[in-house]
Amino acid sequence: MPLDKTLLDALQAVTTATLTTVLLKKGIRRCWMRGPMPRFAAGQRIVGPAFTLRFVPAREDLATPESWSSPTSTRAAIEAMPEGCIAVVDAMGVQDAGIFGDILCARMKKRGVAALITDGVVRDGEGVEGTGLPVWCSGVAAPASVSGLTFVGWGEPVGCGGVAVYPDDIVVADGDGAVLIPAALAEEVALAAVEQERLELWIMREVDKGLPLPGLYPPNAETRARYEAETGKA
Repeated sequence: MPLDKTLLDALQAVTTATLTTVLLKKGIRRCWMRGPMPRFAAGQRIVGPAFTLRFVPAREDLATPESWSSPTSTRAAIEAMPEGCIAVVDAMGVQDAGIFGDILCARMKKRGVAALITDGVVRDGEGVEGTGLPVWCSGVAAPASVSGLTFVGWGEPVGCGGVAVYPDDIVVADGDGAVLIPAALAEEVALAAVEQERLELWIMREVDKGLPLPGLYPPNAETRARYEAETGKA
């Protein structure tokens, strides 16, 4: 489902670091995906609903070049991706089998996919860079996916980098990696994150003035009262 523009704008304005803090306060600890880091065309923060794909370990009778023409293939999955989604791929952290290459990434870009995020690796690195598709991954490798993985489907819950990702959960990715926001919490997390960044900007100004950290960060009651008075939050 496409994101509400107000929610999209709010999440694009806050860092993944802030989001992990807000989610931690709401009891969500497993939200930052281990492995995916900005690799190709990933200079800007990306926000979108998750479109999930899943690989399992390679099995010789299934993981073959012929499987690329199967109705259950990465090619078919790409044709099901809606505009604005973020493809989140569970590749089990496998480092020696590139799940997507330049042609598949070019097709995703053409379809309006916002980004590719995986705990695995991609291949055809130079070509992938040329597609302009933002990619967060754990590296590159020359071998094709079928050398180490079997693709089994899309649109189901997956685990990416140790995080449970359900279809249409919200993903935010920037220079610090990729963070998962449960869909049901997206609005309240966005509001809290925007306020957290306002507070931290004010605190940074206080640090620049030479104030010590105890009682300032995190703010005690006196500091918070001063913040609210100075910013009109009271």
